[in-house]
Order: sequence, then C-alpha cells, then structure tokens
Amino acid sequence: MITLYHHPFSRAAGVLWSLEEVGEPYELKFVDMPKGEQKSPALLALNPMGKIPVLVDGDAVVTESAAIALYLADRYASGRLAPRLDDPRRGAYFRWSLFAPSVIEPGSMAKASGWPFKPGQAGWGEYEAMLKAIESAVVNRDYVIGDMFSIADVIFGGTLRYMMRFGMMTASPAVAAYVERVSARPACQRADARNAAITKEHGLGG
Repeated sequence: MITLYHHPFSRAAGVLWSLEEVGEPYELKFVDMPKGEQKSPALLALNPMGKIPVLVDGDAVVTESAAIALYLADRYASGRLAPRLDDPRRGAYFRWSLFAPSVIEPGSMAKASGWPFKPGQAGWGEYEAMLKAIESAVVNRDYVIGDMFSIADVIFGGTLRYMMRFGMMTASPAVAAYVERVSARPACQRADARNAAITKEHGLGG
C-alpha cells in the first residue's frame, strides 16, 4: 500500500491528484502541521527537511512533490502517464515537470515579494521571460507534450492552478484554457473533493 503523509494546505494536496491519476491503492496519513507534526522524529527520519509531502511505497521513500509525481508515473503508469524511455517526448516531459518547481514557484515568489536579484544569476531568470515560456508550453497543443496527457501536466498544470487561484499570476487565454482543460479531469476533481473533505473533517476552514 502506498502511503502519503498529507495535509490539504501543503504540496501534498497536489500529490493527491497524481495518486488519483495513477489509480493504485493508497492511504493518507494526516499530518497536523499547526502542531508541528511534520517535525516529529518519525517524519524527520523519512525527510530530514521536516516537510511534507512524503510518500512511502514499500522500501521507497520519496519527497518533493514533483519527484513523487514522476516516480509514481514511471513505476505505475509508464506509457500512460509517462512517455516510455525511448519516446522523444520524454525531453519535454522532464523539461516542463521541472520548470514548475525550479522556475515558476521561485519566480512568482520573487515577483510577489519584491526580492532584489540579478536575473542572470537567479535560476528562474526574468518574470516576463517565464510567462512567455509558460505560454510556449501550452499554445496550439492540448498538453505540454502534445496530445498526450502526462504527469507533467499534473505538476506544471497544478502549479499554474495554484498561482491563478491565489492571484499570483494573470493567465493569458491559452494558459487559462489549458488550466481549465486539466482541471476538468476526473482525477483532479476527485483529488479536489478529497482535499475539501479533509479540510472540513479537521475544521481547517477555507
């Protein structure tokens, strides 16, 4: 049984979408973040960063939400949610999967927080260039690797959903249509419903 250490107000919420897409049985272990349970000795033994999500699958322990999604797709949905090893689309698959946490997240945070930095020295570069790159990933195609939905769309699309939800990004028509398209997937809707139910169950509010 796959186990995900989870809180609906963490990146584990997005990992739930990956699990629903993969379709393997899994269980959730609620981590009370306000009480600091993510820093407990048991969780620190799994992730010395003291953060969630943490996924345990037999002897495998995987942290970092993008890494978890890529792991799940390769192990349980190769050819369905991940291009096979000899598929040339695998390059774009990794490109946009890793663009989300390494460029979109820090680039958007830098913009929102007014961080001073030199674009040539920061891995995420210029904000406007980031927006153009995002546009190029989705314009004139259904998904980031073409007509095949992949776990890259969960990572990349999920990041865009978050940024738009909290007003951290204004989407172009092409980007908005892409986000609407991936959000309509039954697995995404099931994950949203389960996150909402857990939020209500634990009295977490909005």
